[in-house]
Amino acid sequence: MRLDKVFAIKFASLYPLYVRKVESKGRSKEELDQVIRWLTGYSPKGLQQQIGSDNDLQAFFAQAPAFNPNASSIKGVVCGVRVEEIEDPLMRKIRYLDKLVDELAKGKAMDKILRE
Repeated sequence: MRLDKVFAIKFASLYPLYVRKVESKGRSKEELDQVIRWLTGYSPKGLQQQIGSDNDLQAFFAQAPAFNPNASSIKGVVCGVRVEEIEDPLMRKIRYLDKLVDELAKGKAMDKILRE
């Protein structure tokens, strides 16, 4: 998929897929929201506004109040690509989120996911 197509994906259409993924593995929507808020700095209300908006991933990350400086400690492979080697800054942020959702779905402890 071309980068411009990935960036144009609506966050509101992606979010339910994340919820389904983590809930099918026994994790909660609340845990998912906590992970997303940790990465982006959104408040609970701000995240709900994003879920209810028509924003694409580019706007979702551009409007993030405080992208977590510890995000660079997220390492690993998503879709066959090492996240720490992704050059495009927006694609790296998208893959950071994907990696965190994967870790949540795989049952990793929250303190490990949140790099505490």
